[in-house]
Amino acid sequence: MITTLSIILVFGLMVMVHELGHFLVAKRSGIKILEFAFGIGPKVFGIKGKETLYSIRIFPLGGFVRFLSAEEIEDDDDDVISRQELLSRSFESKSIWKKMSVIVAGPLMNFILGAVLFIMVFAWFGVPVASSDNIIGSTMENKPASLAGLAAGDRILAVNGITTPDWTAVTEQIHSRPGEKVSFKIEKAQTKQVVTMDITPEYDPQSGRGLIGITPNVVNQKVSVLKSAQYGLQQTVQFTQMIVTYIVQMITGKIPVELSGPVAVAQVIGEGARQGLSNLLSLTGILSIQFGILNLLPIPALDGGQLAVLSYEGIRRKPINAEKKGWIQLTGFVLLMALMIAVTYKDIVNLLTK
Repeated sequence: MITTLSIILVFGLMVMVHELGHFLVAKRSGIKILEFAFGIGPKVFGIKGKETLYSIRIFPLGGFVRFLSAEEIEDDDDDVISRQELLSRSFESKSIWKKMSVIVAGPLMNFILGAVLFIMVFAWFGVPVASSDNIIGSTMENKPASLAGLAAGDRILAVNGITTPDWTAVTEQIHSRPGEKVSFKIEKAQTKQVVTMDITPEYDPQSGRGLIGITPNVVNQKVSVLKSAQYGLQQTVQFTQMIVTYIVQMITGKIPVELSGPVAVAQVIGEGARQGLSNLLSLTGILSIQFGILNLLPIPALDGGQLAVLSYEGIRRKPINAEKKGWIQLTGFVLLMALMIAVTYKDIVNLLTK
């Protein structure tokens, strides 16, 4: 139940904030908005505003904003003034820059959502920092520490008979003994029993030091709202750079193409929800940034595809034929659906084979 609610919350929040960006900028640009919907599929109910229908649809995993289109305005010789007024409020009647601003506003709101969520996490839960104590935070798989039986929460009391009261003392002893058998005095986290074990640190050629594959304990340190904002914005920039780099490397063939569909994303959201509110909010921030970036890709049927078409029209100073534009959007939608089906199939196969 928690997983289902978390999936609806995360997907719903990302999409609705995205559509809210389109809605607000379109309103400011004088575009008439016919409908602002939460969810997709058949309408459950709606409230009619002054000129916009605010509706709830049956599947709460999406949403949309429907603008007035010039094609929907009927010719009426008896009311030419009214028709001209409607035409002036259609999406097509606006300048390229206004249309672009309406489209960009959606992805931009996803970046803002990511930043706001990161700031909330830092302000509420604190900033994660490495503790200076001698407690192991985590162990790396198939490294000397995990192979010897060390686990998160274990306390390293001494190394080769030398007392290690803090993390600096622990790392000094390990780093200085690559390839040597080292005696560790450990207080186990579960039983509080003190045991002695021998571990040989691996030589790390990059640092020239001995490593056994452990990380320090991480604690949340309370910071001011101003510092939270600073860290939240830094986190947003770092994740944006990381995701863009990852996409570029996949496109250029530097790394294998690894795509996840809604099934895999739902699994990740469920796991995040089980790990606590802090992890769920952080994960939502990361997914929102990904959603914003993906929507900016120059693929027809996405915001980036519309921006590409508008840029082309701006360069040639002439709009593309409406029929051609429709075919471009349809082709992009079909390709996007085919890709979605393929990655969903892959997700299900991976799930069944585990």
